[in-house]
Amino acid sequence: MDRFERLANAFVGLADTLVADYDVIELAQQLIDTSMNVLPITAAGILLGDSKGELHVFASSSEQTRLLEVLQVEADVGPCLDAYRAGEPVTAADLSAAATRWPAFAERATEYGFRSVTALPLRLRTERVGALNLFRAEVGDMPPADVSVAQALADVAAIGILHQRILTRSEMVNQQLQMALNTRLIIEQAKGVLAERGGLDMDQAFKLLRAHARSTSTRLADLARSVVDGADTSRILGQASS
Repeated sequence: MDRFERLANAFVGLADTLVADYDVIELAQQLIDTSMNVLPITAAGILLGDSKGELHVFASSSEQTRLLEVLQVEADVGPCLDAYRAGEPVTAADLSAAATRWPAFAERATEYGFRSVTALPLRLRTERVGALNLFRAEVGDMPPADVSVAQALADVAAIGILHQRILTRSEMVNQQLQMALNTRLIIEQAKGVLAERGGLDMDQAFKLLRAHARSTSTRLADLARSVVDGADTSRILGQASS
């Protein structure tokens, strides 16, 4: 299989993960595997940002790579962090000369046999979700064409991650809406119970229910549920004559 075909298969493989129920962890590992397969690199790793912008180790091609990613996060310095914060590629053609830039990272990477690194942001326009670290055993910059391919792969993965976050937020909003609707139904039922027991109209019943919830520092939904479940309502109805 020639390189063009491998690249085409790589993008198709990443695109195939962009379905409603895909696994973000699998997407990240797919990006690692794809990078290893189509790029002239020795190892790769991914750091992913959370909602607060803090980076976490998310995927790696080896234990050594994972440890290097952990080292970056703990030291709060390294190529992945720089790429994430700047939203631009960060390179070191010779890690042995990067001791002043990333002291602990450069030393450990060199010990592991890595001689150069390219870090790319996982981004969609100005929004960044993480960074991809690409390690090489040779000194020198990665060819520009390969960097472009790597960034394109990273961008596809970023779209997938952002898409998943949007779906998650949407699902949470839907759950909150459903919860609100369910709560409102319980309140309507409680109003009906009070109206029947006290010979009241629905508006009066709701005012009593709400007033009792406030006077006892009870959540309206919790009070309504207790009324529907058969709790004694004499104190609530007693407010009607006070």
